Amino acid sequence: MPDRLLLLGGTGEALALARRLAEAMPDLSVVTSLAGRTLDPVLPPGEVRRGGFGGVDGLVRYLKNEKISLLVNATHPYAAEMSAHALAAREMADVALLRLLRPAWRKQPADSWIRAHDVQGAAGICKWLGRRVLLALGSQEIHHFAGVPRAHFVVRMVDAPAAPLPLENCEVIAGRGPFSLAEERRIILEYGIDLIVAKNSGGDATFAKIAAAREFSIPIVMVDRPEIALHPGCDSVPGVEEALAWIAAHRREAAARPRSDRAQPSHRR
Repeated sequence: MPDRLLLLGGTGEALALARRLAEAMPDLSVVTSLAGRTLDPVLPPGEVRRGGFGGVDGLVRYLKNEKISLLVNATHPYAAEMSAHALAAREMADVALLRLLRPAWRKQPADSWIRAHDVQGAAGICKWLGRRVLLALGSQEIHHFAGVPRAHFVVRMVDAPAAPLPLENCEVIAGRGPFSLAEERRIILEYGIDLIVAKNSGGDATFAKIAAAREFSIPIVMVDRPEIALHPGCDSVPGVEEALAWIAAHRREAAARPRSDRAQPSHRR
């Protein structure tokens, strides 16, 4: 069987990696898995799978049935459940696992950040701070702010919601990053934003809101990354080129092993 790689995607890094693999390793069979939460995602080259696996057991079955030898988790830094499933499946399916995780943003002296351990904690802070709050979070977590009646929320989402949001006072801005600094300045001024709630996603695509908040001295409630995002005890790289090097090294290592041993992938830590 030719090498097969499962790429857990949904991020710009995953898309870029799929494109680079198609160019640099055309003999590698790559399947990109998308969660299916975005209605019209930008599709990578190669085979694409949409939807969940059915938990850890479903992921393990898929890895075994499809004879996957390499697993790359390039999901969002806050995709905690998928990260946990990938870590568990690595052992159960005996595959080599890499975490592609872009570095977090670092607070600068001019930034006013209020750290929150999770989204629930961020919602609690909003009960006391902010009259007009920009929520730059995933649609799955908006409900945590339903108990904050004093604030007016401006909610930015990739897709407009199919049903009314569970917030007493809100309006929705539909938009897909990357966002320019000029656009973020306009939103802050037009909507009178005095507080931003965001995740420390890292990268360039959504950094402009951090820069704009710095310019206007607007505080940001910054939600911490989940600990599992880093995949403790597992290989992790910050960028696409490093991921390519990791994949190439594993393929060379597998090719150098005796033929009778090639069914068992090597796990470098």
